[in-house]
Amino acid sequence: MAMTESSVHPALWPALYATGAVEATVTVPGSKSVTNRALVLAALAAEPGWLRRPLRSRDSFLMAEALRALGVGIEEGVGADGEGETWRVIPAGLHGPASVDVGNAGTVMRFLPPVAALADGAVRFDGDPRSYERPLNGVIDALRVLGARIDDDGRGSLPMTVHGSGALDGGSVSIDASSSSQFVSALLLSAPRFNQGVEVRHIGGTLPSMPHIRMTVDMLRAVGAQVDEPETGGEPNVWRVSPSALLGRDLTVEPDLSNAQPFLAAALITGGRVTIPDWPERTTQPGDALRRIFTEMGGSCELTEAGLTFTGTGRIHGIDTDLGEVGELTPGIAAVAALADSPSTLRGVAHLRLHETDRLAALTKEINELGGDVTETEDGLHIRPRPLHGGVFHTYDDHRMATAGAVIGLAVEGVEIENVATTAKTLPDFPRMWAGMLGA
Repeated sequence: MAMTESSVHPALWPALYATGAVEATVTVPGSKSVTNRALVLAALAAEPGWLRRPLRSRDSFLMAEALRALGVGIEEGVGADGEGETWRVIPAGLHGPASVDVGNAGTVMRFLPPVAALADGAVRFDGDPRSYERPLNGVIDALRVLGARIDDDGRGSLPMTVHGSGALDGGSVSIDASSSSQFVSALLLSAPRFNQGVEVRHIGGTLPSMPHIRMTVDMLRAVGAQVDEPETGGEPNVWRVSPSALLGRDLTVEPDLSNAQPFLAAALITGGRVTIPDWPERTTQPGDALRRIFTEMGGSCELTEAGLTFTGTGRIHGIDTDLGEVGELTPGIAAVAALADSPSTLRGVAHLRLHETDRLAALTKEINELGGDVTETEDGLHIRPRPLHGGVFHTYDDHRMATAGAVIGLAVEGVEIENVATTAKTLPDFPRMWAGMLGA
């Protein structure tokens, strides 16, 4: 069995306590969601492409290594004129046999099985122990309907082997993606290479994280794919992608707006001001919702050519909001809500029980053990602010739990984060960035 990150990095990290208002400019690395989608699309293109300022993190390295194992060339270098790192992606004939380590990355475990079905040969998928518990049946069942052969011993989860035949028929498939919008994105990303393209019909309950599906559709169109979707007049809950060649693209990756969350929270909590450079005017990233949510919780923001500047007043208000489309923001919002002057109700996020950990149970347990009053609801959390005290904040190998604990630690002395190194999943060097923000 592979070792978990917490078994490798068990040390406790003393969360930094803010003694005054935070004043800082924080440059946030590139978006994981954009980086990993761009890698898949570039690998399936008919010509080389470039990714500028890609995220260098565990999740993106796992994606890159997996594609290399399938025969794709990915050359890492530094761009001209100080534009930062550039990856050149050189498509090739996809082939096995190959082994893919997904770690605990949802994008890798879900986006790559359709790619593997297009490879010539067997591709074995394995990962961290938690990856075995995360739902994958939506992708596995759909690929079988579309013509793929997959051995998973009937589990609907990892580990498994995809027996690629060099092509996939494609066609129409119905899936329940209510547990993860990544089931839809996984099929759409590879669909231009399917012989018949694909028609994906969602037949389950509420579809979470719709911004991520919009991101997938926008990125497909940017490389030449034809996509019909509900938001542009198509049939509700149905996406169609036509078979076509994909263009190689020169893409500059946006900053990861969800990873900006703890830094914006620092301004809100301390009554300070934090600027995030290069915040896009238009984006499909869920993290853009932070502008509205944190403003409702007591701050203000201004978007200029310099980026997004968020200013707090030192007062935090509770919030009643549906986070179904932006569920990944829930841990950070819950941390801020635990420090507010009135209760909060966070709704629409039952699917978080199936993320890197059961985030609803984890947040409830960890905040309550610091003196909080959080209760789980059917689809979220109810948070009643209470005076908090120091203690160990466990992360469950979940990067967003670690940053949520750091946010609480700004206002509560004596908080220690177990396995802060898990932040390397999407936000490399978080402890140094956090200390730099505070001038420590």
